[in-house]
Amino acid sequence: MEQPQSMEKVESVDVTEANAVAAGTNKLTKRIVAAGLGGKLMGTKSMVDVTADQLAKDSINDLLAKDKALKEKYEKQKHISEQPWTKDNWHKHINWLNMILVCGLPLFGVFATYYKPPTKETVMLGVVLYILGGLSITAGYHRLWSHRAYAARTPLKLLFALFGAGAVEGSIKWWSHSHRVHHRYTDTHRDPYDARKGFWYSHMGWMLTKPNPRYKARADISDLADDWIVRFQHRHYLLIMTFMALILPTIIAKYFWNDAWGGFIYGGIFKVFVIQQATFCVNSLAHWIGVQPFDDRRTPRDHFLTAIVTFGEGYHNFHHEFPSDYRNALKWYQYDPTKIVIYLSSKVGLSYNLKTFSDNAIKQGLVQQQQKKLDSMRAHLNWGTPLQDLPVWDKSEFFEKSKDKKGLVIISGIVHNVENFIGEHPGGEKLVKGALGKDATTAFNGGVYAHSNAAHNLLATMRVAVIRDGNANANTFSLQNEFLDKKAAAAAASN
Repeated sequence: MEQPQSMEKVESVDVTEANAVAAGTNKLTKRIVAAGLGGKLMGTKSMVDVTADQLAKDSINDLLAKDKALKEKYEKQKHISEQPWTKDNWHKHINWLNMILVCGLPLFGVFATYYKPPTKETVMLGVVLYILGGLSITAGYHRLWSHRAYAARTPLKLLFALFGAGAVEGSIKWWSHSHRVHHRYTDTHRDPYDARKGFWYSHMGWMLTKPNPRYKARADISDLADDWIVRFQHRHYLLIMTFMALILPTIIAKYFWNDAWGGFIYGGIFKVFVIQQATFCVNSLAHWIGVQPFDDRRTPRDHFLTAIVTFGEGYHNFHHEFPSDYRNALKWYQYDPTKIVIYLSSKVGLSYNLKTFSDNAIKQGLVQQQQKKLDSMRAHLNWGTPLQDLPVWDKSEFFEKSKDKKGLVIISGIVHNVENFIGEHPGGEKLVKGALGKDATTAFNGGVYAHSNAAHNLLATMRVAVIRDGNANANTFSLQNEFLDKKAAAAAASN
């Protein structure tokens, strides 16, 4: 006796609940607060104070529709970011704290160089601190904490936390949260540094202007809240940042070669400026120049120039496809010092569990994108009229029409008009003329010539009709291969 089929419905994923998990609002999380000015350095609470219910209604597919609805809602109460810049309100658009830190301090440093030329020792100090700070951002803030691409021991994490703070790019918690939001909402209004808004905006403009609070977003950072180093750095970020960025280079230069002022300018201000600009290039340059071997639906790109500027973060198209891979560059000759540092640290026991995507998954991505490009190229080429769109002729109709049109020939059950090609045929006019009004299938498909791909493609553009019950086959090249295989087998058998 047959069992009745189950009538139970498969439960669908609750989108609100899933958004709560992705945003980290489905559980109690340690609250980490940086007191006073230190907290303000990492942005405003309004940009992350959003519920899972709100996010559930904001899938990528309906963002544009929601934007339109919210635009109407804000007609009478527009945020400053939605108002045009005027001579009366321009100052309200600017995030003045970031303007001072990102633009004001470097300008002060440039002015100070007039009075204090650098010494060789101070320049070397600046270079060393630049390397330590830059790698602390790329290997620490980015690949370790933001993407958990590997795990690190406490000494290495402390090194990254200290020198990362010295780069003056915010705390680990703030930086990693913003970056996870960037990956979750790439190229949308919720992307903190949305590359669609232009090079300047994604490079620096997003920090120097006040963000629109209706595009606030969250990502789960409960793992960061469980890390005591992340908590400590965030709570005391202002003190750590000031010491590592400015005081430490000043002390070193003063103590070892009596150049405190030079240490402050070149080992402090200039170093911070260069590290910041290098990091900003990941948001701008890496979404602007280069190739897209894995996915061209979004803006991230791969380019060696970006890699050189950003300690190896330039293979950004790969990174957005495989974000938890500790590598950014795959080839041995591609520049990725961050990958090398992580790998070497694992060899001395400072890091472990280095994550990589399988070679198969990576090659799948490459092949899929290549196929997409091929399909796009193919769609713009003339491959001949599809057989279903051609008129159907009886053989008698073919014979009748051949009397008036002197260029008609049957090949593989399809009528072709080769009149304009008779004089161009490499084998001569007589050969073609001898086939007119006839079935030249065997002759064309290897009986006389084994025609090239180009010949088969050219022939396809000459289709004019299909012979009824003629076993029409548009893939003439495949038929030629079958004919040649049979011919070779017959020859082998006779020998």
